[in-house]
Amino acid sequence: MSGNSTSASSLPVTVEKPIPVTYDMGNLAVFDTNTLDKNDLDSSNGAREEHLKSLTRDNMQLMINQILSLPIKTTTEATGGTSGQSATVTLIQLPQPTTELPREKPLPKPKAPTKWELFAAKKNIKPKERAGKMVYDEASGEWAPKWGYKGINKKLDDQWLVEVDDKVKGTDDELIDPRTLSRAERKKLIKKNELQHKRNLKNSMGLK
Repeated sequence: MSGNSTSASSLPVTVEKPIPVTYDMGNLAVFDTNTLDKNDLDSSNGAREEHLKSLTRDNMQLMINQILSLPIKTTTEATGGTSGQSATVTLIQLPQPTTELPREKPLPKPKAPTKWELFAAKKNIKPKERAGKMVYDEASGEWAPKWGYKGINKKLDDQWLVEVDDKVKGTDDELIDPRTLSRAERKKLIKKNELQHKRNLKNSMGLK
């Protein structure tokens, strides 16, 4: 700091402005609508930086004064460690923000429609209503998910006695445990869904 600059410790805590500033304490913001002299901000002005620092300092002082006028809560919390001592923590409760801030990132781009969605729109096919993810299991008397963990589609796996499907009689699958076939069908369906998902991603990105 230059020799003719005023010491920070000697600056007043009371700041007067021709037009009072407004606050948004929820965002810790001060809005100063006082007119600025363009000569003070001209790049050829050697005192420009000092003027900006002084202006910023005054507005920061106003904000600090406003913060200290907010409700204060004092609490004693353990600091941890081996000493077992406690520390007094002073908290200031900020109000809800009043200024709408812009988004940090742009809005996400809409996903490109899948082949099925394009076909359905062309043929005016409406999506089927979803019946829900849970079904009532009469054997246990409880509601269970259709798929996934403890899904009703795995009910066959826990049965000690299963009936052989007429479709596999006289085929190579007749002697295969139906429970094994059920698990194999589920795995095949999972792989099919994963492959279709990858195709949809490629189509949405315009890849071939």
